[in-house]
This record gives sequence, structure tokens and C-alpha cells, in this order.
Amino acid sequence: MKILLKKVHAYFYRYSVAAFFIILWPLLYFFSRNAARYPAMNRMRKVWGVLSSSIAGIFYSFSYEEKIDWSRTYIICPNHTSNLDITAASLLVKNNFCFIGKEELLNNFVTRLSFQTVDIPVNRESKMSSFRAFKTAAERLQQGMSLVIFPEGKIPDDFPPRLHEFKNGPFRLAIEHKVPIIPVTTLNAWQILWDTGLERGSSPGICKVHVHRPIETSNLTVADADALRDEVYNIINTKFESYVNR
Repeated sequence: MKILLKKVHAYFYRYSVAAFFIILWPLLYFFSRNAARYPAMNRMRKVWGVLSSSIAGIFYSFSYEEKIDWSRTYIICPNHTSNLDITAASLLVKNNFCFIGKEELLNNFVTRLSFQTVDIPVNRESKMSSFRAFKTAAERLQQGMSLVIFPEGKIPDDFPPRLHEFKNGPFRLAIEHKVPIIPVTTLNAWQILWDTGLERGSSPGICKVHVHRPIETSNLTVADADALRDEVYNIINTKFESYVNR
């Protein structure tokens, strides 16, 4: 009975995401038509995330190692265990931003609009697609937009989840453009809704998100990309494992 109720809750959450997308679609569409309106589109995405989560009893709590100066541009690198991570990242970032995500999101009813406009789709199996995506990402950074990139590339199949190896792209990009990286550990989103929620269901709760201090890259070279990747991995993994094994 418990798993049945959790699955009912997961479907309720999914339908709330779709319902509020439909309600807000005229505004999202209008703001998506011009890059100058992307900040307004991102504010609308935050509203969408709060409404669709709150009605399902899901909320977000952020802890910070230090105050973030949101007048600067960042590459935000969270771990990825749940679809809730996307809303959490949207609520976290306080300046204009975009996501880099898998190309399949262009086929999703509620993500197609953003990945045709503000966000950047990538086929990680294609070198040409990856090149184009990171070229666009570089242009967005130069325009002052922060990037949200899940460096694992996808939600891993493990349950309970563990951190998988990181891709190199975000760290080379940060070094090449002298942009700080913010490691982010989403601690318990997987306990509320793992992956899409369709296999194990979901439940109301508070997603706890720990925001680590930014890592400066101005003194690094591309040769340091692997070391930076490993540093960010260790920061997130240490925090995540300390929560899971507490």
C-alpha cells in the first residue's frame, strides 16, 4: 500500500508540473521569443517550479558555505539524483542562467520550449553536438549568463545513488573563460523523488541543498582541468556521502 501511495504522489507531482506549464505557457512562450527576455523567462520558471512542487508538498532548503555574489557569472555544478534537482538549481541561481542538458529533452512536452530557446541541448555521443553545445555555452558566458551543468551527464541507475565520474567539459569551459565554479550537493532529493519517481514513487518533503563556496579559476590553465574536475568531485562526494552515511 505504501509504494502504491508513493506512486500516486509521483504521478500527482508530474501532472502538477504539466498543468502549471500549460497555465504559464503563454508567458513562457512570450519571454522565450527574444533573448533579451530570458531573465523574465527564468523568473517564470522559478514560479513554475515553486507552484508545481508546493502543491505536491515538496519544498527546498538551501545552506551556504559563504554568501554568493550573484553579480558575477558562474558555472554551477550539482550532483544529479532526481528531477527535483532541476527546480532546485533554478531556485538557487539568482542571476540570468541556462541549463546544458541531454538532447532528448527536446522531445519532452514540458522541456522542449526551453531547450529550443534559453537552454542548450547536447548529444554527448556526438563530438560535433558537444562542440556546438559548448560553443553556445561559451557565448552565453560572455553574455553574462550563468550555466547549470550536471557534470555526471545524467541521473545514474544506482539506488541508493552514488556519485559517478564527472565529464571534463564544464571544467575546461570554466578555465577557458575564467569563470568560477560553484559545486552544489543536493543531499536528499533522491529520498523524496528518485530519478523520475515512476519506479519508486515520491513523497512530500524538504529537499536539502548545500551550496559550497565558489572555486576561482582565474589562475588556472587548461592543463589544470582534470585536477579541477577531481576537486569538485571530491567536494560534492564528501558532502553527499557524509549525509547518506550519517
